[in-house]
Order: sequence, then C-alpha cells, then structure tokens
Amino acid sequence: MHVSERYREAWESYWRDTSDAPGAAIFDCAAELAAGQHLPLLAPFADAALPVVDLGCGTGTQTRYLARHFPLAVGVDLAEAAVAHARRADTEGTARFEQLDATDRDAVRRLHQRLGDVNVYLRAVIHQSEPDARPAIAAAVATLIGDRGRAFVVELLAGAKDVLTHAAQGADGPPPKLAGIFAHGLTPAAAEDAAVPGFFRDLGLPVLDRGEIDLVMTEHRADGVRIDLPAQWMVLGR
Repeated sequence: MHVSERYREAWESYWRDTSDAPGAAIFDCAAELAAGQHLPLLAPFADAALPVVDLGCGTGTQTRYLARHFPLAVGVDLAEAAVAHARRADTEGTARFEQLDATDRDAVRRLHQRLGDVNVYLRAVIHQSEPDARPAIAAAVATLIGDRGRAFVVELLAGAKDVLTHAAQGADGPPPKLAGIFAHGLTPAAAEDAAVPGFFRDLGLPVLDRGEIDLVMTEHRADGVRIDLPAQWMVLGR
C-alpha cells in the first residue's frame, strides 16, 4: 500500500512552511532530550556495528546524533521537503538522507537489500499515521531490522491528547507551533495505546523491553511550561 495523497501533501506542506531554525517544528527538540535519552535504552540489545535507520527523520536532528554512535546513519522521511531540511542542516555530512514512503513494501525491501539488517529508530510516527497505514509502518520496521537488528520505537500515549487539548485551550488559542500542526490537518496522538505493540506482536516481533517516558516538545503553554507528552517506548527484535 501507499499513503494517501492528502496525507503526503499534508506533510509536504507542513515542512515547506516550517523554517530551518532549530526547534521550529514542535517535535524537533535537541537530540540530547530525545535520541540521547533513548539510545541507552536500546544499547543493551543492539549490535552497534550495524547501521541505523531513523524512520521518519524530519529535520534529521536525531539522525545526526545517532550517526555518532553507529557506523552509518540513514534518515528517511515521507516528505521530500523534510529530507531537504535534513540535508541543509547536516552541514558536516554526518548522515545520509533519503525520501521513503515506509508503507511502500518494495521500497522498504530495496533499502534493506542495500543496507542489510539495521537498527531502527522510530520516534512518534505510528501515532500520527493514517489508520490503514499503521500496520505497514510496523512491517517496515520488521523488514529493516531483519534477524540481527533491533528497533527502538517510542509513540505517544492516549493521555498526550489531553495535554495537547489543554495547551490549545488557552485564552489566545493554540500556541503557534501546535497551531501549525492543526492547520495542516495532522492528528497527533491518534493511535490507541494497546494498538502499537499489537502491530508488532501480529508480525511475530518480540518486545524485548518496554516502559514509559515523556516526549519533549519545543513548544510551551501560555504559562511558559514546556509541553512534554506522555509516551510508551519499546525495544523490538528477533
């Protein structure tokens, strides 16, 4: 399957309208607050000699951090505009960036054929994907890790929707970065909590470890409090 043109264009337009300034996207926090917190959870299970694929890389902030810990880091994203952001930001050429529709099974298989088994970093992708596409995203993870790789998956919990709703109900409406998400028709925290591990369980992909953690955002409520969103994380591998 492939994502719908409406969904693809929503992300293309979002990234076209987002500046290159670090943190301009609501989820583009400093790597030390995201991948830097996640990598120690993955490391006990992962072969650090394998490449890593950042699936849904956005501006590549996390990809560039991962490139310091793996021999090769490849960031892929559905939106060409996001890949362009990532390439511009990677002034030292630390990683590779490519456009990829993770629901395109043939494209995912070709990437696996080129790289072999890899570790996968998936941060907050399934929860905002179209419902029909979510099992295909999980299948892409399973294909890419093969037999030797491991995946770190972190996705919003349902409670994140309440946090976002509260932030959007300030006297002045949603703060600007959150308003930008809504304006492009994107729907964060749309997946049910049990559904995410269920997608991988249906593929026969064991959950090796799991827990809860906050996803740090780059936006603040009207009272100045940073919007951090409750999330679940899991390490997957055969």
